[in-house]
Amino acid sequence: MIYTEIANISHYHGLGEYLDKAVDYLASHPLDGIQAGHYDIDGDRVYMNVFDYETVPEEEGFFEAHRKYADIHMAVTGEEIVGVSDLSRVSVKTFDEERDLMEVEGAVEHYIRLLPGKALITLPEDAHKVKLAAGSPAAVKKAVIKVYVG
Repeated sequence: MIYTEIANISHYHGLGEYLDKAVDYLASHPLDGIQAGHYDIDGDRVYMNVFDYETVPEEEGFFEAHRKYADIHMAVTGEEIVGVSDLSRVSVKTFDEERDLMEVEGAVEHYIRLLPGKALITLPEDAHKVKLAAGSPAAVKKAVIKVYVG
């Protein structure tokens, strides 16, 4: 897990070919005013999905992990809490190989406040519980760049 300012994400350039493409994309494509939808960056290796949704209480959050992708989570507007646990500390409920989506259950080890201007990079060893309300449920626009890591 990496938690940093989007403005500093270029410090992680060189960690991998596809992460470099995501970093370069963020450097040249500001998120201000971005619309919900799918954005192709490099086919199925690097792409971005932008969502509009209402955050939820923790008991309604979805706890997930991926085997082949890292996620770069960024709040465009609003704020949410993302719970993160090492994959070894949770149990896998289901795994959809085609979607590279593991549903997990267990305790959250760390809570990260995702605010505009921040980036949270979750790696395959990082289970992450998303869409959690920072207090009361509220509207959020969130961008997630999916980065293939093998």
